[in-house]
Amino acid sequence: MRTLLSILMLLPALAAAGGSNYTVTPGTSQPRGKISEWPVPTPKFARDPAAAPDGRIYIAVMHGDKLARFDPAARSFDEWALPEGTKPHGLVVDEKGTVWMTGNGNGTLLEIPFKQGQPGPMIAHKTPSGGSPHTIIFDGRNALWFTNQSADKVTRFDRVTKKMTEFTARDGPYGLAMDHDGNVWFCQASGQRVGRIDASTGQVTELDLGHGSMPRRIAAASDNTLWVARYGDGKLTHIDAKTAKALKSYDMPAGPRGNPYAVTVDGADKVWVNEIATDTVALFDPATEKFRVFVLPTKNEGIRKMIVDAKGRLWYMGSHSGKLGVIE
Repeated sequence: MRTLLSILMLLPALAAAGGSNYTVTPGTSQPRGKISEWPVPTPKFARDPAAAPDGRIYIAVMHGDKLARFDPAARSFDEWALPEGTKPHGLVVDEKGTVWMTGNGNGTLLEIPFKQGQPGPMIAHKTPSGGSPHTIIFDGRNALWFTNQSADKVTRFDRVTKKMTEFTARDGPYGLAMDHDGNVWFCQASGQRVGRIDASTGQVTELDLGHGSMPRRIAAASDNTLWVARYGDGKLTHIDAKTAKALKSYDMPAGPRGNPYAVTVDGADKVWVNEIATDTVALFDPATEKFRVFVLPTKNEGIRKMIVDAKGRLWYMGSHSGKLGVIE
């Protein structure tokens, strides 16, 4: 049900731009076209990379019940086992180095504190509706937000009080992002709408993108706009967060059958989007309205999520290929 959070949601968040990366401010991407990939230790549908403040990349290994970590300097992985049945999906690393993961298989939010590079005792917070927790973001203050796809909920977790508050959605809430005023935006992946949770009232409203759009993921830019990858019809849509209206939609390079999936924004508000059906990643410049396409070295990568790190490098995880990749 809809819940008004006058205390919990009154203040806007301190989130940086960059879509899914709310702890590390993304750098400006200036890709030379160099693409490198490394096989993860357990290639069992690894997904959803997240950058930590120390520059390392954390990965959820969904079908292996593991947390993996890649050190770009040493080019090496570490890996830790999670409680059986967690089936981790999304993750984010907060400013303290704590890893927060959604337990898609057991309806939990997993809290994993790290000290001197090693994980401490894990705490599994049960979600009120169970379901299948999905994508997660951090507001830069004290709240974690995540979608719960099968329960049709968007959930707010306060890391101080440990309280969870749920908001009702529909059509399989998937990717989400936060605008400058603390409003939370989420994609309804099996439908045609983007939802919005008002930061001051908790009211849920929707923006209709049209039949067949199937918005998959959404990213926030520094100019208080948002970018949506439309899996169903091969478009990239630009939204003004202040007016809650779509500004313009762009045809992706591969067309309607390219299936745009992951989207993120760099420090200069350029937009990275992958087309999962063609094993390509495109960098879109809003100033010129031009795409630059990068063909990935591996076929059937299966990228579900991408992030830009502090150096402007784009990191992606090929869930099908079992390879972590970077474009720099």
